Amino acid sequence: MPRNLDLTALRSFVAVAEAGGVTRAAGFLNLTQSAVSMQLKRLEESLDLQLLDRSGRGIALTAAGEQLLGYARRMLQLNDEVYARLTHQAFEGEVVLGVPHDIVYPAIPQVLQRFNAEYPRVKVQLLSSYTRNLKAQFARGECDLILTTEDICDAGGETLRSLPLIWVGAPGGHAWKQRPLRLAYEHNCLFRSTVQAALDTAGIPWEMAVESDSTRTIEASVSADLAVHTSLAGMEPPYLERIPHNGALPELTGKKINLYVAEMAATPVLQDLAGLIRQAYAKAGRPQLQAVSAS
Repeated sequence: MPRNLDLTALRSFVAVAEAGGVTRAAGFLNLTQSAVSMQLKRLEESLDLQLLDRSGRGIALTAAGEQLLGYARRMLQLNDEVYARLTHQAFEGEVVLGVPHDIVYPAIPQVLQRFNAEYPRVKVQLLSSYTRNLKAQFARGECDLILTTEDICDAGGETLRSLPLIWVGAPGGHAWKQRPLRLAYEHNCLFRSTVQAALDTAGIPWEMAVESDSTRTIEASVSADLAVHTSLAGMEPPYLERIPHNGALPELTGKKINLYVAEMAATPVLQDLAGLIRQAYAKAGRPQLQAVSAS
């Protein structure tokens, strides 16, 4: 009598194999860890095989698990193709996109507008936070794509653009002329230590005049000419301006805008969203998006 494999259990098996553990896989599958573990156990019992080696600190595939993985991927791909062709619901669901506060504008609104036109039934949940937080969420499987601002690009990511860090202040402001130089930064801002080191090297005294966890608080303080801040070139808010310091402030090193896409969530929809993001940030603050084709 023919026996059938449980596709839900197979999907959990593939997710665990690709994520390297149950915790991250559960995040991508929107399931609890116990639910994923139960599905794996049920799959092993149905095949009467041990698919995962749990003896070490992490989870590794056994020889049987390695053999099953290729079959499982093909079965899931065929299953998803059938649903896409017969139900016309291939492009429904939710995508979680994480972006640092200071590079949301001007690119992301245009990306979301264009993506919504192409995929009106896909909900995009936008998370705006600091690079450190976004990378931690991505590692836990809580985001499908993230953008980061970093000095380097980690494995699995790609650099979309390298942009110089510039000094910004209130339009027509004078805070940049004061000594000690008054700075305004969020507590977790990665630019903060870079700026402080540059000022120390240049022998310019400074003080942290405004500290907050709120980007709005920092921007309000800077726009009131109470302190100065830094931004990636082309990403500065419209109510702040690049400071014309003519060498009175040190030149700052650039930062990379990196994109990370979850491998196990790399659907055609997700790849098209990633494509729009690449186009937008390649223009360094002046995004011009082209149409994407529904794959």
